[in-house]
Amino acid sequence: MILKLLLIIGVITTVYFLFIKKKPLQNTTEKRNDKPNDMIECSSCGVYVEISETILSNGKYYCSQECASKG
Repeated sequence: MILKLLLIIGVITTVYFLFIKKKPLQNTTEKRNDKPNDMIECSSCGVYVEISETILSNGKYYCSQECASKG
């Protein structure tokens, strides 16, 4: 009788942990900030800017539209 009860509790616990219990949600900002953006030097003035904020023109990176028109 006790063995049967332990078996049922084991099955219920296994089903709970495999299917019902949800994993904790991860903060989406942490995922984005795990890898920092690369910094790149402006081809015109030499200022370092995050690559996501640069302007790509003729295969070169610029920090602003003004530097892109100079280069």
